[in-house]
Amino acid sequence: MATSSNYWEDLRKQARQLENELDLKLVSFSKLCTSYCSSHSSGHDQQARDSRSESFGPFQDNMLVSMTSEVEQLLTKLSAFNDKMAEYTNSPGALSHNAALMHTLQRHRDILQDYTHEFHKTKSNFLSLREREDLLGSVHRDIESYKSSTVVNNRRTELFMKEHEHLRK
Repeated sequence: MATSSNYWEDLRKQARQLENELDLKLVSFSKLCTSYCSSHSSGHDQQARDSRSESFGPFQDNMLVSMTSEVEQLLTKLSAFNDKMAEYTNSPGALSHNAALMHTLQRHRDILQDYTHEFHKTKSNFLSLREREDLLGSVHRDIESYKSSTVVNNRRTELFMKEHEHLRK
């Protein structure tokens, strides 16, 4: 019974270690998403925004992809440990203190569910903000394009009006 108790404690320690690591990764992921959005949406000058996205964007994109992958892997590992703990609670030797084990297992499952929910929420918020930024950037470029073509057309019209006035005189 001592070895099976050690097995449970080892599983619990490893699950706790993964939960701590996940907590740190999720905080970092959230900060990275926030800094990405604020660095791309702050400022009104289009050239400044373009230069920021060229110099800082690809690095942050790679970091986001890497961090997303790491968090997903940690969530998968934690889920596997929770499954192992569930198997242990259903084993014949664990019946003597099953209520305590079930309570601990449920707590680990709740933590996994909370972390999974937080990750998906942060990721979907980031993707929504990024999509909005892309759309607004596109609209902004269209407006600037229209303004520059309007300025050229206004200049042509002005020259034609001057020439017409000159011919009329």
